Amino acid sequence: MSNRTRLQSGVVEKFRSRPYRLSACTAYPWRSAGLTAQRDLLWENISELPYFRGLLRAVEGRFYQDLPLEAPTLDLGCGDGQFAEITFPRQLELGVDPWLAPLREAIQRQAYQVIAQSYGQRIPAPDNTFASAISNSVLEHIPDVQPVLDDLARVLKPGGIFYFCVPNHNFDPNLSVARFFNRIGLKGLARAYRCWFDHIARHAHLDDPATWQARVEAAGLRVVRHWNYFSPQALAILEWGHYWGLPAWIAKLLFRRWIVAPTPWNFALTRMIVNPAWTEPQPQPDGVCTFFICQKPLP
Repeated sequence: MSNRTRLQSGVVEKFRSRPYRLSACTAYPWRSAGLTAQRDLLWENISELPYFRGLLRAVEGRFYQDLPLEAPTLDLGCGDGQFAEITFPRQLELGVDPWLAPLREAIQRQAYQVIAQSYGQRIPAPDNTFASAISNSVLEHIPDVQPVLDDLARVLKPGGIFYFCVPNHNFDPNLSVARFFNRIGLKGLARAYRCWFDHIARHAHLDDPATWQARVEAAGLRVVRHWNYFSPQALAILEWGHYWGLPAWIAKLLFRRWIVAPTPWNFALTRMIVNPAWTEPQPQPDGVCTFFICQKPLP
């Protein structure tokens, strides 16, 4: 039996031996308006990540500060665990990801009680296990995403909540370089740039909310609410961050960390650049990303 199989078997036994009860969802005690305001989620993210990625994760992490997250919780596509470690005040019960290298980082961060290397269409847990689940900027990277949503619905308890966010149909049309090429009549070059950017961002889906709602409903869940966020102006900051963030990539290769000197003085200019996107009101009607709140119906 492989190590991966033994790990997955252990996950199943863990959840079989620890039955959780689904109770009324309540917000975390520290999530009052005053305490939320005291947390500098932007700093917590950009001091660890390339600024464009840290900015987006900070915006998304802020949404969770006022949302209930009942245990046990599944993080589908947990990656290195950075988002969960910063965003949530407790360990999540299970983090699942197919890639081993980021899972090793997630183990070091201790953001999860259990970590499993697994594809999303084969979540290593019994039916009706989790009271809540999250998938943060993950589903857009999965070409055949419907089986993943189907299996997530299988492991979610009746009444359980699923939060996820994805870039939407507004993303590609608002890429600033492509818009520039369009303005000067180079439409072919604009199309090529969008294809190239989606390739480096590993985008398999850039769909409108109605398309995602249809997928969610086909899996047996219902969309309770959704909203767009991250304006086209914020997207420009993220887009150019892919290029200005080259020193962070070099630091990651050399020192195994994105940021070598995470000090406030070193980030003064960065904060000036990202602050308009961080402080813009949400939701954004023409936002390039969409946040969904879904629920598995009760019998």
